[in-house]
Amino acid sequence: METKNKKYSRKEFMSFLGKASLGAMLAPPFLTSCGGTSTPAHTTDTLSKGNLENLKTLVLEALPASDKDDLLLAKGLDYHIVIKWGDQISDKDTFGFNNDFTCFIPLDEKNPKDGLLWVNHEYINPLFVSDFDYEKYENPQKHRTKAQVDKEMYNVGGSIVRVKEENGQWKVVQNDPLNRRITAQTPMRLNWDMPIKGKTTVIGTHSNCSGGITPWKTFITCEENYDSFFGETEYDKNNQATHIPSLYDWEKFYNYPPEHYGWVVEINPKDGTAQKHIALGRFAHECCTLYELADKRIVAYTGDDKNNEHLYKFISSKPGSLKEGTLYVANTEKGQWLALDWETQPALKKKFKDQTEVLIRAREAAKLLGATELNRPEDIEIDPITGNIFVSLTNNNSKKDFHGSILKIEETKGAFDALTFKASTYLAGGEENGFSCPDNLAFDLAGNLWMTSDISGSSMNKKGKPYMPFKNNGLFVIPRHGKDAGKVIRVASAPRDAELTGPWFSPDGKTLFLSVQHPGEQTKDVKNPTSQWPFDKDNIPKPAVVAITGDLIEKMNKLNKI
Repeated sequence: METKNKKYSRKEFMSFLGKASLGAMLAPPFLTSCGGTSTPAHTTDTLSKGNLENLKTLVLEALPASDKDDLLLAKGLDYHIVIKWGDQISDKDTFGFNNDFTCFIPLDEKNPKDGLLWVNHEYINPLFVSDFDYEKYENPQKHRTKAQVDKEMYNVGGSIVRVKEENGQWKVVQNDPLNRRITAQTPMRLNWDMPIKGKTTVIGTHSNCSGGITPWKTFITCEENYDSFFGETEYDKNNQATHIPSLYDWEKFYNYPPEHYGWVVEINPKDGTAQKHIALGRFAHECCTLYELADKRIVAYTGDDKNNEHLYKFISSKPGSLKEGTLYVANTEKGQWLALDWETQPALKKKFKDQTEVLIRAREAAKLLGATELNRPEDIEIDPITGNIFVSLTNNNSKKDFHGSILKIEETKGAFDALTFKASTYLAGGEENGFSCPDNLAFDLAGNLWMTSDISGSSMNKKGKPYMPFKNNGLFVIPRHGKDAGKVIRVASAPRDAELTGPWFSPDGKTLFLSVQHPGEQTKDVKNPTSQWPFDKDNIPKPAVVAITGDLIEKMNKLNKI
């Protein structure tokens, strides 16, 4: 594991969450809801001799790979369900489908057991959500109804719920005034001076994968596979546009242009108002991980979760802004951040009419400048011990990278606004290291690295596929200290077809919030689902958020006491 001596003070280190797919981070000083501070990030100079001795004697028993239809946990861990698809959060609203990223902001810094839980709802399975069976029809598009699409639009976006821990159980506070849904039908403004496709206010957010929290205590949610719902606009070599139809055919009922989606979205937890940040570019945002510089300017790291796409960084030119500034894209071979700036890049001026078009077509602009094609950059987190940036590269079967890796970015002189860096592989996936397809990353209060896997349900446990040894998706931890330092240890196994996403530690480090996403995703017949988790009476699989607690988490976080 990393052993560099570079250190970041508690005041200086202010990183935010990113992935999807996940994105829990340490609880930095600004992670609160209504003012105050929470547990700060930690550095190597805070580790006491006694705590180091505790870690040296900590015994971690790895959970074996399993294909069992259940959420299995390593010895020393327990879980309970906080909320699941269809649960009421108020008299008028229910919890959405396929929960992904989670984050928690305490309402009072003195009470880490009462706060707001934000949860992304990434996409839907029509078989469960709208009772529509694509397999039933030769031309399913002809049989879709507006009522079905409306139900699907309601079930994506995100949920804000107030949760409290009472007697060791986290529960939703029903009908709390702050409980609300953000959906694909919620109006939200564009944080930009130019309209996009004639609009400055657009309708809804969807494809919400990972996210984070801003220093001003609002939620960040990221639109990833946006083309599944309203399609995409593609351009040929003559710059002629063609509409590519969506997977779910929403554009047949609502004439919303694809260009209104694929952005980083900010949600105000107090009133549910939302805005889309155009300056951060348009692509399949897996996450958005923020860092606040000493002068209050913001650096935002974000990846494009698609084969052969890119890693980006936005540097604001004004304090607290996600609008004024420059978007850069990475050339990892040369270690350079390339400015996606229409004014200063002749290649962009020749291809695009203005900066707005550059941002809308960021993928094309990045390739024009020579950005490095990567293997599905997903979650991005900042290491609290070294200050380096970790990026999950999930896989790229087209390049025979079946198991992915974790990329490490070392910014020059440790400056997050540097325009040069060094890139290297931190850890490669595969049987030798015991994991495949890394997705979400999270650091606990002791700096241990937690990771989830993202093996596709269509490849999981399939003979002839390279993923057989890993069985179901899992949650892993990589200790940073003690005799197990550097080992990849499986601590949870997901139900069948499911993916574990959105890990986020409570401010006191004693609870890990985690999403169980799309159990039973490969189901073809609702009467015979491939998973029955969480084992409700109707036997229908349901995505859910769980709270993981136990002696193991307590011991792993021994270093959080300064």
